[in-house]
Amino acid sequence: MNTLRTLTLAIDTLNDRIGRAAAWLAVAMVILQFVVVVLRYVFSYGSIFMQEGVIYLHAVLFLIGAGYTLLQGGHVRVDILYRGATPRKKAVVDLAGSLLLLLPVCAIIAWATAPYVGQSWIVLEGSKETSGIPAVFLLKSSILAFVALLALQGVSMIFHSLLILSGDRPPDDEQGQDIATGA
Repeated sequence: MNTLRTLTLAIDTLNDRIGRAAAWLAVAMVILQFVVVVLRYVFSYGSIFMQEGVIYLHAVLFLIGAGYTLLQGGHVRVDILYRGATPRKKAVVDLAGSLLLLLPVCAIIAWATAPYVGQSWIVLEGSKETSGIPAVFLLKSSILAFVALLALQGVSMIFHSLLILSGDRPPDDEQGQDIATGA
C-alpha cells in the first residue's frame, strides 16, 4: 500500500504543479487580449499572430489544466449520487467512474488524436494565416498532454479509492495526502 501512496502522491504533485503553472496562462491571456484590443481600437493595428496567441493560451490553459481540475474535484459529477454519500460510497463511485468512464474515454481520445497530432508533426504544421503562429503542431500536441495528465489523475483517483476501500487511509481523507506538506 505504500507504493500506492507514493504513486498517488507523485501523480497528485505533478498535476498540482502543472495546474498552478498553467494558471498563469490565464494572466498572460488577459494581458495579451488587452494589448490586442488597445492596438486595434486605439492604434488601428491588427495582429493575427497575437490573436492566435490568445487562442493558443486559452486552449493550453484548459487542456493542460484538466488534470489539476480533476485533482481539485472541479469536474462535474452527478451530485444526486455523490453529495450525500459516505466516503466509502464516494470511493466506489470514483473507482467505477475512473475505470468505466474516465480511462476508456482518455484511451479513445488518445487513439483518435494520435494520428492527427502525428501528421501535424510530420509536416510541422503552421498557421493557415500568413502572419500567424507557425506552430500548430505544438498546439495539437497539447491534446495528448491533456489525455496523459487526465488519465494519470484518473489512476490517482483509482489508487485513492482503493486505499479508502482497503481501510488503509481514513475515509474522510478524500484527496489523499496534503500535496504541500506530504502529510
